[in-house]
Parts: sequence; C-alpha cells; structure tokens
Amino acid sequence: MPRPRKPRNLRLIQGTTRADDDAGDTTTLPLAQGVPEPPDWLPNIHAVKEWRRLAPILHANKLLTDASLSTLAMLCAVHGMLVAAFAEGFLPQASTLAQFRMLSNDLCIPPSCASKVPPQTPKRVNRFVRFQRPQE
Repeated sequence: MPRPRKPRNLRLIQGTTRADDDAGDTTTLPLAQGVPEPPDWLPNIHAVKEWRRLAPILHANKLLTDASLSTLAMLCAVHGMLVAAFAEGFLPQASTLAQFRMLSNDLCIPPSCASKVPPQTPKRVNRFVRFQRPQE
C-alpha cells in the first residue's frame, strides 16, 4: 500500500514542491482589506498599542486574513495583561506566557516561524534559463 501524499503546505515549507504538483489541496483565506481598527473590548491601552503595532506589519506581509483577526485580538489582549502584570511588579502566570507564545506562533510572528512564510519580494529571474534543454 503506497504512502499517503504529504500535504502541499508542508512541501512548501520544506521547499520540496515541483512544477507538476497539484495546487488543489491547500486552502487560501481572504486577506483583510486594509488595517482594521482595534476592537473595543481590548482590556487596556497596552493591548490597543500592540494592535496598532502588529496589524500593519501582518497586513504588509499578507498574513492578516479575515479569519486571523480574532487571533490577533486575543494576542493583543494577552499582551496587555502581561504588560499590566509586569508594570504592577507581579510575575505573570506561566499559562498566560504559554498562551502568548501559542498565539504568536499562530500568526507566524516569532523568528522561528519566519522560515514558514514565503518572502514577499519578487523572485530574481534566472538569466541562464535560455540555455535549458527542452523537456520531453
């Protein structure tokens, strides 16, 4: 029995895609139209500042979709709670820090996740492509 095919999104991350790969097994979500305003329910000013800092960055890198807006809002709310705890001289709970890390990983914010996001710069044209042999 043959092994099941690896999903295309994993092949993209690993850089093992081919020209003849089918592109039908991935889902694309609609990008957010512009940078939305922060939601009214964010707990404090630190959360609103984090929204205003992160939303334009995510939008510019085409990571802000309509589906990820609630994840971004939760990330900003947790960030606001963390900053408030530190400002009052308390150490936040480990579960709050873990939640912050998980939400930031979901949005591909940490540097460890940067390799999973394709670059948004145009690819350089291979100047030697004209010497390529025709494929049969």
